[in-house]
Parts: sequence; C-alpha cells; structure tokens
Amino acid sequence: MPIYEYRRPDGTTFEVMQSIMDDTLTKDPETGVPITRVFHPIAIHFKGKGFHNTDYGTKRRNRELEKSASDGADKHDAKMADKAADKAADKQKSEAKADAKPKSKSEGPKKSA
Repeated sequence: MPIYEYRRPDGTTFEVMQSIMDDTLTKDPETGVPITRVFHPIAIHFKGKGFHNTDYGTKRRNRELEKSASDGADKHDAKMADKAADKAADKQKSEAKADAKPKSKSEGPKKSA
C-alpha cells in the first residue's frame, strides 16, 4: 500500500498509508482541520536508444568529465604553442632564404627623352 503525505494549514505534515482505491482525505483524522495532499515530483530516467545517458550523470562521471576537459584544454594549449613555434620557425626560414638569394637589379621601362 502506498504512503501519502498530507499538510495541515499550520504547515506541519503527516503520512497516511492508504489503498490506491481509497478517496483522498480532506480532514485530519486526529483534529478534523482541513488538509491537502502533498505532491512530490517523481524521478524519471529516460534510458535507452534516443536518450542521452550523460543527462543523468553521477558525481564520479562529473569528476571524470571535468578532468578530461582540463586535460583537453592543457593539450589544446600545448598544441597551439607548438603551432605558434612552427609558424615562427617557418617565418625565420623563409626570411633566411630571402636574405640568401642574390638580389638582381631590375630595370624598369626605359624612359625616352
């Protein structure tokens, strides 16, 4: 049999074991004051194909995700630093090649007077 929770007007609550087929109580059985049934949201977990299992993660999974995110950020930062170093090295090589080439004097179009 399910247990239902009821609230009195003063804010106190009590529980009553009732059959599903029984009517909802409207008055407190002890004092006779009007009461209301307290409803609580139920926990629903959608599992199976089409639902994201990460929506209902555990504390352990959250720690793992945070760790992998920080590791990924560290790897990304290292990768970007490597790319910047490679670009700088390529730029220095191209400048060195440009300096090593003999410069020829290019003659522009001749002007006739």
